[in-house]
Amino acid sequence: MSTFKPPVTDRPIEHETISRWGTKMGRDPFAADHPQLQVVFDALDDPECRTIIKRMEEPMTAKELSKDCDVPLSTTYRKLERLADASLIEEQTEVRASGRHTARYALDFEAIHIDLEEDRSLELTIEQPEQTPEKQLSELWAEVRKK
Repeated sequence: MSTFKPPVTDRPIEHETISRWGTKMGRDPFAADHPQLQVVFDALDDPECRTIIKRMEEPMTAKELSKDCDVPLSTTYRKLERLADASLIEEQTEVRASGRHTARYALDFEAIHIDLEEDRSLELTIEQPEQTPEKQLSELWAEVRKK
């Protein structure tokens, strides 16, 4: 299990995985994630985002999540983007021999900690699963395919 402690600042989040609409979604495997504290709070405060987190026991498509969570598909995509902005999920591409690829979404955290520092500021720590060499290679290949 790896742990990162992003600084709590107003710095924008940098994401590189492209969603189906061309917007940025997910983590860049080669850059440190720095989600803003409020972005994480907003995602966790959203009832539909929490429902998605509860139901996502394994990687699922947006359509599967929409049906399982009883949320319209367009809303599901917005909630998935919100969760990705908070670095709580990742988008995975399932490559098929037919050439039609499927995006699946998976949880990308094991625990979230918010600590009160001595200077009374809040520090956010998101514990993420360790990346296996296979997963690192898969993410690298996904980045190469985009270019």
